[in-house]
Amino acid sequence: MTALPLVANGAQLRQLRADETRWLPAARDIVRAHGYGDARLVPFAAGTNLVLALNDGLILKIFPPFYRGKFQSERATLRVLARRLADIATPELLHEGEHGGWSYLIMTRLDGIPASDVWPQLPEPDKERLLRQVGQVIASVQRVPLGELLTLGPRWSDFLREQLAGCYARHQRLGLPPALLAQLGGFLQDAAGMLPANPQPVILTGEYIPENFLVARDGEGWRVRGLFDFGDVMVGFDEYDLLGPSAFMAAGHPGRVRALFEGYGFARDDMTWQLKRRLLALMLLHQASDPVRHICIPDWPAKVRDFDELQALIWPE
Repeated sequence: MTALPLVANGAQLRQLRADETRWLPAARDIVRAHGYGDARLVPFAAGTNLVLALNDGLILKIFPPFYRGKFQSERATLRVLARRLADIATPELLHEGEHGGWSYLIMTRLDGIPASDVWPQLPEPDKERLLRQVGQVIASVQRVPLGELLTLGPRWSDFLREQLAGCYARHQRLGLPPALLAQLGGFLQDAAGMLPANPQPVILTGEYIPENFLVARDGEGWRVRGLFDFGDVMVGFDEYDLLGPSAFMAAGHPGRVRALFEGYGFARDDMTWQLKRRLLALMLLHQASDPVRHICIPDWPAKVRDFDELQALIWPE
């Protein structure tokens, strides 16, 4: 079988992905070994791993050795979620294996349109409707029993401790506005006491963003139909998964924020200052945290002087 090149980090993986001639022969060997030798292979330009479509109905995802943990998370999540979500499809895992130290999954391809393709053009009522559904989907996923995900790391307490330790350096490097960076140390001291170290664990994808779910139009408008991409799944504190849709989709619009929270199951009285404070702390501690680039409120750094103002901007009344 054709060997896959050695790569040591994400940058080298991106270079490899851009040169299909270096990895498509190995992908063909993999699909041939599972009886799909005649399949038409269509690589995806974006993504973390090497991903391609097999004809129109299947997906092959190939993980480098240094992303073994992402392979394990995706595999376990596909198993745990299989046929567990009413009205929301997740890929069906068909095959798995190893190829020269790389891991791979072959799964079904979901029907629908990436939400990222339609979200910017949607009128406000449709955005609120979709955000309400996103909140419902998050709540549905978090009700699914954890199964084998409980055996995977990191533990929430370890994750929280590591994120707290590296938070200041991360945001200094990523260009958090100086006024906020100067207040970050005190904010983090308070955050450590606000967030539970050992909460009742639930499934966390960390990425409820438009790129990771599929939508379709029905008689009432757009509906969430599919959910995919589970390489960063872990278990932990439930509120963590409200961050992606808050930053990328609600983006400080009061109606959208209410729709997301109500879809998730919060009553109006639940939307307290304390809840929003925890969410802001989690946003700064998120494993992909980059507020300057991820909070989709135009020119937000010029609109806030402290974390109180930032909290009120992201989650207004």
